[in-house]
Amino acid sequence: MSRLFFDFHDGQAFLRDPIGFECRDREVIRNEAVRALSLMAKEIIPEKGETQAFTVIVRNAANATVYTATVSFAGLWLGELPIPPGEQDPFD
Repeated sequence: MSRLFFDFHDGQAFLRDPIGFECRDREVIRNEAVRALSLMAKEIIPEKGETQAFTVIVRNAANATVYTATVSFAGLWLGELPIPPGEQDPFD
């Protein structure tokens, strides 16, 4: 078992994990990264507008990156712009 650190980046802020987490294998590392990203996205997406990416960087005690994962959100309002001349409205 080794201590790994889960750092987070949201495109603006970088949060460095000072404590770490004991992980026994790759499955635990991946599952913890997915869990953390989903919690982060759930809390922050409603506040940040229409595009946002969240990245977790997992590093070992020697400060080497061992795993990274990113989840992104992209919202797009449709129907607000006029249909360009010559194109058909897909909803007609």
